[in-house]
Amino acid sequence: MTKQMDLNERRKQRVRARIRKFAGGRPRLSVFRSSKHIYAQIIDDTAGHTLAAASTLDKDLRDALKTGADIDAAKAVGKLIAERATAKGVKDVVFDRGAYIFHGRVKALADAAREAGLQF
Repeated sequence: MTKQMDLNERRKQRVRARIRKFAGGRPRLSVFRSSKHIYAQIIDDTAGHTLAAASTLDKDLRDALKTGADIDAAKAVGKLIAERATAKGVKDVVFDRGAYIFHGRVKALADAAREAGLQF
């Protein structure tokens, strides 16, 4: 591994350890962003399975968006993941930003999820 990949992995593990410490049994909203798309999952770590997922690759979002790599796409994914979570009965989550800073697309996704009804 390169040094940068090592640092990113250490940062991700550090964030996840802090999330586990303060989660209190709540599921976690995990975000992954690539150069072309953004993905979000709500994961129940106690049971070890995904409760809801959304990304810019979903059929209903793919046609509506110009690109999957901008803030508008992140807002759409945040709104969609919140709708799917509330349909499953999940209201409270902890936000897992991974190795990304809370800025730009990651922040836009989080704000849209909050506006659509998720609490974190």
